[in-house]
Amino acid sequence: MYADVVETLSVTLAPSGRPLAAFANGTIAFTAKVSGVPDITLSLSGPSGRHNLAGIVELPVFHPCVRLNRWKERPGELSFIPPDGRFILAGYEVDLLPFTSGKSGSLSANNLKLPVNLDMKTGLGTAGSEFEVRLQVNKIFGSSSSSSGGQLGRGSNSSRLGGPHPGTPAAPLLDDLKITIPLPDDVRNLSDIRPSRGDASFNPGERALEWHVPAKELSGPTSHFGLRCTVVGPLVDEEEQEFDPSGFGFGNEYSYSGPYQSSPSAKAKPQKDDAADEQDAKRVAQNKILMPSSASVSFSVKGWLASGLKVDSIAIDTRKSRGLGEGVKPYKGVKYLTVSKGGVEIRC
Repeated sequence: MYADVVETLSVTLAPSGRPLAAFANGTIAFTAKVSGVPDITLSLSGPSGRHNLAGIVELPVFHPCVRLNRWKERPGELSFIPPDGRFILAGYEVDLLPFTSGKSGSLSANNLKLPVNLDMKTGLGTAGSEFEVRLQVNKIFGSSSSSSGGQLGRGSNSSRLGGPHPGTPAAPLLDDLKITIPLPDDVRNLSDIRPSRGDASFNPGERALEWHVPAKELSGPTSHFGLRCTVVGPLVDEEEQEFDPSGFGFGNEYSYSGPYQSSPSAKAKPQKDDAADEQDAKRVAQNKILMPSSASVSFSVKGWLASGLKVDSIAIDTRKSRGLGEGVKPYKGVKYLTVSKGGVEIRC
C-alpha cells in the first residue's frame, strides 16, 4: 500500500521579502495492491498534532470511497475501501500565512521555511543598467518520525550505508532548481551574464532570463549563490542621435563656433561636465524602464511538505476486510514531495 503526498506551492513575496500570499495545494494519491476487499484507515496529523487539523486543512475534497462521517467525527482519519490501482484519495489547500504570522507582525520569507530565499536588486552600475539576483539555499530537516512508524517504507530515514537516505524527511532533497526573470519588451539582449553557479541564458522568445542550478552544485558547503548581468536596450533611433551642427556628419568636433585662432575658454569645461552628468542621468532613467519587476523560482523537494502534514499510519481493519489471508501484513510506503513550478515569486 503506497501513499504519495504532493504539494504545490504558490507564494508571492513583496520587495522587502514579506509574504503577501502563501498557499500549498496538496494531493494524496493512494495505490493498493492487496487481494480481497481491504478496509483501510489512513491517519494524518499536522505540525502540532491532530487537535487542530480541521483548521489547517481547508477545502478538502475526497474520493467517493472515503467515509465522510468518519472524517467529520475524527478529522485526520480517512477510512475507505480502495478501488483497484492508483487513485486520488483526497485533495486539500493550506494557507501558510496564519502559521507564520506572530504578534509582533515581523513576517518574512524565513518564517515560511521555504527551501530557497531570493533577493533581487536593480539599477546597479554607473549607468543603472545592471541587476543582481541573490539566492540562498536553506537546510530543511523534517521530523524523523514522519514515516518511521510501523512498516512505512519508501520514506525510511536510514539507508543501507548508514545515515539518512536522501529524499526522506530526515534528509530532504532539493532538485530542479530554476530561477526565471521576466524582462520588459524593450530589452533587446542581456550581456555579461555572470552566475556564480549553474548555467544562465537569455531566452528571446520568452523574454526571460533562465538560471538553472543542478542538484550536484547545491550539495556543497556554500549555500549562497549570485547572478549579475547587464541589460541591452533597443537601438537608438535617428531622431535621438547626437545633433550635428555642421550638417556634414562631422559631429561637434568640426562645428564652427568662432574664429579658428580663438582658444577654448575655461568656462567650457563646466558646461561639458554638466552635459555629461545630464547624459548619465538620462541613461539611468532609460535603463530603469528596462529593469525586471519580478522573479520566480521553480524547484522540487523530496521528503518535505510545506504545510507540515504527515501520514502517521496506514492500518487495515481485519474484522471489516474480506478476502485477506491469515497473517497478511502488506508493505506500507509513504512519499512526500513539494513542487513549485514558478509558484514562488518575489516582486521588486
